[in-house]
Amino acid sequence: MGEATVGKGLNHFDSRGNAVMVDVSDKEPTRRLAVARGEIRVSPEVMEAVVQGTAAKGDVLGVARVAGIMAAKRTSDLIPMCHPLMINTCALDFTPCPQEGVIRAECRVKVSGKTGVEMEALTGVSVALLTIYDMCKALGRGMEIGAIHLVRKEGGKSGVYVNDGP
Repeated sequence: MGEATVGKGLNHFDSRGNAVMVDVSDKEPTRRLAVARGEIRVSPEVMEAVVQGTAAKGDVLGVARVAGIMAAKRTSDLIPMCHPLMINTCALDFTPCPQEGVIRAECRVKVSGKTGVEMEALTGVSVALLTIYDMCKALGRGMEIGAIHLVRKEGGKSGVYVNDGP
């Protein structure tokens, strides 16, 4: 990174352009919430196996839920500049939409801390969707993961953010 990025609101870089972890030691802990969503487009055969619970590898959504929660808890091990957080709660919900050929996932993460949990929610939903892919790929690899985005965040000095996207 050159000097062009320094001072432009990128707080993961020092004055020389080196990547650094943001110093949050002087911040007061506050209640934080983040909600992320995404979806996986699947074939009718995959949808039926997931909804009916007949996938050869077992309870697809149950395993995906656990995988997403585990991933949210381990985000700082995956994303280099994320702070390790003591997550208060993490929940993952799925909505199969057979008529659209998609399974939607939503991850909600809460913490009382000095930094937000957006990356944890985004990581949780991403890994949950990847787990669905992994568990169903024997039925067809033509699945597509997408539309992963932050829906809402609360807490911290920036307050509430709501993504009113499409």
